[in-house]
Amino acid sequence: MTGESATGKKTFMESNAHILVVDDDREIRQLVGDYLRNNGFRITLAADGRQMREALEDARIDLIVLDLMLPGEDGLTLCRNLRATPAMAQMPVLMLTARGEAIDRVIGLEMGADDYLPKPFEPRELLARIRNILRRARALPGNASPSHVPCHRFAGWSLDTGLRCLSSPLGVVVPLSGAEYRLLQIFVEHPQRVLSRDQLMDMTKGRDADPFDRSIDLQISRLRQKLGDDARSPTLIKTVRNEGYVLTAVVESEA
Repeated sequence: MTGESATGKKTFMESNAHILVVDDDREIRQLVGDYLRNNGFRITLAADGRQMREALEDARIDLIVLDLMLPGEDGLTLCRNLRATPAMAQMPVLMLTARGEAIDRVIGLEMGADDYLPKPFEPRELLARIRNILRRARALPGNASPSHVPCHRFAGWSLDTGLRCLSSPLGVVVPLSGAEYRLLQIFVEHPQRVLSRDQLMDMTKGRDADPFDRSIDLQISRLRQKLGDDARSPTLIKTVRNEGYVLTAVVESEA
């Protein structure tokens, strides 16, 4: 690994972003930490779930690079627990693993990881993926005030884009991962319009989208579960054969 930035420039976003690297391999943990630090990020290192929780309690973390194969609590368990904790539900997570089988990637995404990178990996690819996740996570303008941030209401549900919060028809807050939130935001901003898988990939992952990536289908499935939408016969997010997906509900947006 080298210390040079892929662009040679340190952005304002990176100079403020705090990355938590969780990996039980001390050498990999240190190399990843040094590389990201040399590219403008603040870095905290952790070897296991206990140290990860301590770091999250001690400082504001913007993204977690999380190894799947950890001793004790593995990365999948830790990611699932994060998603079940309202305060951490939208914490961006990039999962690493020494195993590159498709099933591991599928399971990682189902547990709520925002992205997935198998070892060994090219450091610049890790850097690019982190930048892309942070860019998506911080897509909301920093100067937007709550009174000017829309709240979308549909079929009794409410998505507050200021608080990045989904509430059920009964008023219960439903935790969403960062990827699930972005996907739902796209749907409520384009209601009753069929969106192809490629369009959804482009809007959620931008230029880093892989045309063979099936993560959108997994995220749709998870989003339907959160919305209580029957996977066998969905009524809110429907599949349009050979075309894509559509949010069928009428959406009312208010500032």
